[in-house]
Amino acid sequence: MSIFEQMARHRNWAEDERIILDQVGRVCNDIIAPNAERFDRSGEFPWDNVAALNDLGLNTIFVPEEFGGMPTSYALYLECVKMISEACASTGIIYATNFHGMKPIIDFGTAEQKQRLLPRIADGGLGALAITETSAGSDATGMKTRFTPDGDDIIVDGSKVFITNGDVADLYLLFGKWSEIDDDRRSISVLAFEKGTAGFEVIRKEEKMGHRASSTAALAFNGCRVPRANLIGAPGDGLSILLASLNKSRPSVAAHAFGIARAAFGDMIAYTNQRVQSRRAVIDFQGNQFMIADLASELAMVEKWIDYVAGLVDGGADDFGLEASIAKMRASDLAMRMATDCVQMHGGYGYCADYRAERLMRDAKITQIWEGTNQVHRQLIGRSFKEK
Repeated sequence: MSIFEQMARHRNWAEDERIILDQVGRVCNDIIAPNAERFDRSGEFPWDNVAALNDLGLNTIFVPEEFGGMPTSYALYLECVKMISEACASTGIIYATNFHGMKPIIDFGTAEQKQRLLPRIADGGLGALAITETSAGSDATGMKTRFTPDGDDIIVDGSKVFITNGDVADLYLLFGKWSEIDDDRRSISVLAFEKGTAGFEVIRKEEKMGHRASSTAALAFNGCRVPRANLIGAPGDGLSILLASLNKSRPSVAAHAFGIARAAFGDMIAYTNQRVQSRRAVIDFQGNQFMIADLASELAMVEKWIDYVAGLVDGGADDFGLEASIAKMRASDLAMRMATDCVQMHGGYGYCADYRAERLMRDAKITQIWEGTNQVHRQLIGRSFKEK
C-alpha cells in the first residue's frame, strides 16, 4: 500500500461525503479525463464536462440550503477541486471559479441578494470573479473601473482583463471604485453584475500557454446600468470583502494546483515502472528513486497542509490569511516542479503531445501567477515576522 493510500484511509469522510466523492470520481474517470486532451487541443470550452458536473449538482455543495443548495464542508469542496483538476485542469478552474466568484455573495450579501442570485448558480450557472485590470494585478488598489451612483442604479465604466469564465459567466462579482470616494483603498466597492446587461462587451478571449479549454477574457463595461440593489455591502466595503474572499479562494487554487501535481506524479510513476533502459525499469535507478522520494514527500506534506487550512475554515476561524498564502504558494510551486520533472522522466516523449506530461507542464505554470503571484505570497509570509 502506498503512502497516499494510507493517507486516504485516514481522511474519515462521512458516508454522504463518500457518496459525493465516488460520484465525482466516476464522472472524472468516465467523462472529464477522456475529454481533456480533445478540449486542450481545440481550445473549445468544455461544455460536456460542465454539464456532467451540473448533472451531479456540484455547485450546490457550497450554496446554502435555503437558496437551492446542499452545502457540505469546505474540505469536501477542496477534494472535489483536486479530483476534477487532476482529470482536467481547465475544467477544474472553471468549476473552482464558480466558488471564487459567488462565495462573497454568500458571505456578505443580503438575504434578498442571495435569494435572487444564488439559485441560478445552484442550478448550474457559471460565476466569474472580475478584479484584474491592466493597471491592477496583485495591487488591486490600482483598478480604474468606476461605479457612479445614479438614483436607484449604478453606472459602471471600465475594463477587466484575464477574467476566468469571462465570456460564459451568468454572474460576475465585479470590483470597482466608488466615484464619490476619493481614496484608492477606501473607494473600492463590489457588486453582482448579471449577464445580458446593456453596455457589457467581451473584447477578446486570450490565447494561452495552458488551460486552453478554460475561457480567459478581456471585458469592457460601457455605461452599464446595474441596480443599486446589486451592491454587496456599502460603498467602500470592497477591499475588506476582497481580502476576506481571497483567504478562501487561495486554498481553492492550492487544491487546483495540487490536482495537477497529483496527475503529474501518477503519470511519472506509471511511466518509470513501464519504461526499460539498460534492461532495467527506469524506477530501479537510484537517482530516480531519490527524485521520486522527494516529490512524494512534498506531495504528502502539501496535502496535509491543505487539509489543515480546510479544518480552520470548517472550524470557523476568521484569521487564516497567511495559512492560505502558504497553501497556495507551496501547492503551485510543487505543481510546476512535479510537472517539469514528469516531463524530464519521460525523456523526449515528455516534450511531445503523445503523453499528457507536456500539457500538465503548460497547465501548471499559471498556478504560480494567478490569485497573487508567489513572489507576493512570499512577501506576505516573510514580513509577518517583522517585529512591530
